[in-house]
Amino acid sequence: MTLLLRGGRVVDPGLELDEVCDVLIEDGIITKVGKDVVAAGATVVECAEKIIMPGLVDVHTHLREPGFEYKEDVESGTRAAAHGGFSAVCAMPNTNPICDEGSAVRFLVERAAERGHVRVHPIGALTVGLKGESLAEMGDMIAEGAVAFSDDGKGVQDAGTMRRVMDYAVTFGATVVCHCEDEALVGKGVVNEGVVSTRLGLTGWPSAGEDVAVARDIAIAELTGCRLHLAHISTAGALQAVREAKERGVAVTCEVTPHHLFLDEDALTPEYDTAMKMNPPLRTSADRAALVAGLKDGTVDAIATDHAPHAAHEKALEFELAPFGTTGLETALPLVITNLVAKDTLTWSDVARLMATGPRSALNLPPVTLAEGSVADITIIDPECRVEITPAFFESKSGNSAFLGTTLLGKATEVLVGGRFALRNGKVV
Repeated sequence: MTLLLRGGRVVDPGLELDEVCDVLIEDGIITKVGKDVVAAGATVVECAEKIIMPGLVDVHTHLREPGFEYKEDVESGTRAAAHGGFSAVCAMPNTNPICDEGSAVRFLVERAAERGHVRVHPIGALTVGLKGESLAEMGDMIAEGAVAFSDDGKGVQDAGTMRRVMDYAVTFGATVVCHCEDEALVGKGVVNEGVVSTRLGLTGWPSAGEDVAVARDIAIAELTGCRLHLAHISTAGALQAVREAKERGVAVTCEVTPHHLFLDEDALTPEYDTAMKMNPPLRTSADRAALVAGLKDGTVDAIATDHAPHAAHEKALEFELAPFGTTGLETALPLVITNLVAKDTLTWSDVARLMATGPRSALNLPPVTLAEGSVADITIIDPECRVEITPAFFESKSGNSAFLGTTLLGKATEVLVGGRFALRNGKVV
């Protein structure tokens, strides 16, 4: 198929490209980027007033399959990803059974090939059963398609085990993705420890519970030479530790989530809305401001959704009993446009860096660019349309969004995966 994207603002920070032009795609490959491209018989997508950038990737998605298909599965999760503008997602291993061996990775790869709307990159477990004890078989999982390793949802508590994990990962050149939580400090905390937790009578999750784990894992990465990616950083202290480690040359990257960027603990009210229950929890306004500053100064490598779908009955419990997490794939891009681009905090080049090229670099995924000769994984964005976040908005099976009831600016209208439409005119194909 020949496809001509005509007259869009083409943005690719890797090429230092930001100008209005056309993109020609033939048989899934970008063959021409320039002015006034003519292609007889091509299918034309008019892109005037729209942004064309490398396909977005989410490096932190919970697809829930196998084991929790009532919350989400590969088909619905990748539908949600396409609807949100992503051409690829990285799936976390905390399924049932845990994705901690080659056969589990192969299952996900095959299921994604059968039912996926976008690319799915499996992340295997660091330790068997996410128990933080025995090392998982990274080599077998890499052979089946795993791109990185994580015990996401749990922090590896034993420093010696984490050292062995990183030593082992180095032999494969693999990236270790850390959920940084010191359980001895966090205890049974469900919200940020501070004035709000005291006022609401909820057990606090101190920022030190994250800061200590981040400092430890950076030190072990520095010792072993392992590539370290820190998931869902939420505190100013953790971010500063990453900044200083990068200055020392440590191979560390980090991600932040939209809910930690655009909400803080003041979103918690006496209504005890469980949509606001996150792990790590919503922090202070000062932490939130520090994360935004980290986006701008390059400390943060990726905006990741931590898409955590849950069934309605699971969130309709007392605050302490409800599960942590919010959906995120479908609201991330509109939130970034509304809160950062429209307010001139980030440029479109920054968005491409933080949601397309930077995340791929952090996890050592194949790069995606708009250069001629590249595979056509592309996201096209209408920055001016308005979207209302209601239950009907979601393609995900779950609508446990912290942003329900808001109106946001901008969304993806087209997503191309290898030159094939996953999203067209705002509808999942």
